[in-house]
Order: sequence, then structure tokens, then C-alpha cells
Amino acid sequence: MAHADLKSDLVLIPLEAAQAFADGDERLSLTLLARARDLQHRESRGWALLERLHGLVLIHVLREVEGTFALERADALLDRLAENEPYPTLGLLEERLDPGATVCPLDSPI
Repeated sequence: MAHADLKSDLVLIPLEAAQAFADGDERLSLTLLARARDLQHRESRGWALLERLHGLVLIHVLREVEGTFALERADALLDRLAENEPYPTLGLLEERLDPGATVCPLDSPI
């Protein structure tokens, strides 16, 4: 099960972005995550969450350099905002579609 803070963050993830990712339309998912991220304050947890998911999707579609830079930006902010909190994973996109499901997140050390 996702961490309590991550569960409360689910509402920040556009349902359409999660559905697009599940449907294999990573480009649409990237666009929707970026739009949602851009609506958040640049120093907020919401911005960092969406930036990290955007980076993970970039890596998923083999755009590793861009994705890694996104993860570095997001993780640095997440580290400043909360100590010892788990980083969001692609599993949150699946959980956004079915918040009651037990998710086996696609954990990544990056």
C-alpha cells in the first residue's frame, strides 16, 4: 500500500494522465502531467510529485537524460520538504485509477 502522504497526493495526478499511461499513450500522459505540474507552485510538493512522475514516464519511453534531470529536480525538492518520505513511483498512476487497489510500485532507485 502507498504511504499515507502519497495517497493524499493522488488527487494532484490528473485521472486522464493515469488512464493515458495505462492505455499505452505515454505522450498524452506526459503532456497532461506537465500541464498539471505547471499549475502548481514551483516549490510545492505537488510540483515535485508531478515533476517526478513526468521524469519517470520520460525514462519509461527511453528519454533517460530528460527523465533523469526531472528526477533530480523533483527529488531535491522532495528531500527539502520532507525527511524520509518515500519517492513517488509509477505505481501512483495505477493507484490513481483504482485508489483501493494494492499497488506493487515500479520502484526505482533513481
